[in-house]
This record gives sequence, structure tokens and C-alpha cells, in this order.
Amino acid sequence: MTFGLQFTNNSNVVTLDSEFARLSLICSGRYAPTEESGLGSTTNFPVVLTSQEPPLIFVRPDTVNAQAGLSLARVNGSPGAWTGFYVRAFNVNTAQPNGRYFAAAFKAQPVATFGMRLWDAAGSLIFDSGTNAALFTRAFQNWTYSNTVFISPNYFNYYTVDFNFPVNEYMMVNNFGMSLTAGGASGRLVSCLWDFPAGKLWAVTVAASNPYAFYLPALFAKMAV
Repeated sequence: MTFGLQFTNNSNVVTLDSEFARLSLICSGRYAPTEESGLGSTTNFPVVLTSQEPPLIFVRPDTVNAQAGLSLARVNGSPGAWTGFYVRAFNVNTAQPNGRYFAAAFKAQPVATFGMRLWDAAGSLIFDSGTNAALFTRAFQNWTYSNTVFISPNYFNYYTVDFNFPVNEYMMVNNFGMSLTAGGASGRLVSCLWDFPAGKLWAVTVAASNPYAFYLPALFAKMAV
């Protein structure tokens, strides 16, 4: 930065800068089954999120002696008025969608009744002393291809990585709600599976064609509270 306000921590790492927004924790809570015979879950935020970009949704499924999976993740609402999110269990053989979540954005919410606020040059609120930060902790991209199951007309490709869930860590699901490039117009759907007994994280792609390459990162973060 050339002017304004900047804070650094004991390791000389910039923690607050008046030109750049940090990843702010907007709200947190639990998600649970709400529809589709317990397979689907719609969660409404306690406040409307006013960022133009969809907020980042991080989830931590309840640890079970089984597999927990999520698919079809999406953020509900529209730019400037995001109201909640939807996720669905991977299938009827995995645990229902139960767990904790937090939503974060590179924009602060005006929630503090006293303290300090910062705006960027465009007038966007980038810091509010009543809004805690969310911190990225790690990313996995070294997936190992496992196997393919063909259930007409689709190929189900399975990829895995060793995994554990440290205390207070959550996984981002926004990118697991996107369609990936495939050989056809419909693309590849992608889901995630947590196999708690085996200590494995799985990614599952579904497509009518069968590309094997898979590089989608699994991103993790924690609430700095």
C-alpha cells in the first residue's frame, strides 16, 4: 500500500490493510436436513449477506462412523442479497447432511456498535471491528485416482487423499457445486465424501464421457475467534 492504514503481526505478516479486504466471517451455525426425505438441506443465513460475489461456504460434517457426502452445493440469493445455501447428501447410503458451517466474504458487515471501520477507495466496507476473520489453513490437490463405476449413461470416477479434520477446521464447498469440463455439453458433476473410519477424503465426478484428469483443490479454513 502507498497510503492509509496497515497492521502487521509479530511475524511481520500484514493482517489488516486499508486497500485490501480480508476474508471476513459473516455468520456461522448448523445445517441439517430440511427436504427430499432427509437428503436435502437448505440453510438460511441469520443476516442477508451484501457482497456482490457469492459468499464462501465452509462446512464441517458431524463425525460419524460412516461416510458423509455433499453434492450440488449452491448459494441462494443474488448479488448484494445472499440469503442462504443448499447442499445434498451424496446418496441414500451416506449420512444425512448434518454439521456446522460458516459463511465468509472478502467484505465486512457493518455490525459493530463501536470500534473501527475501514472502507476501500471504491467505498466498500472492508473491515469492521465486530467482524471476525476467517483464515485459510491448507489445500489438497494431490488426488489419487481410485476406480471408475459405469452406471448407464454415466461414469462415476473416484479420487482420494488421506485426510483428517483438525479441531475448528472447515472445508469450502463452493467449488464442489460447479460443473467441470468434460467431453460433452453437460460437463462433469463433482461431489465430496468424507470417509471418517478410513481417514480418507474422496472426490467423485459424474459425466457421460470419461476424462480422468482431476485437479480441483479442496480448500480448508478456520474461524479466527
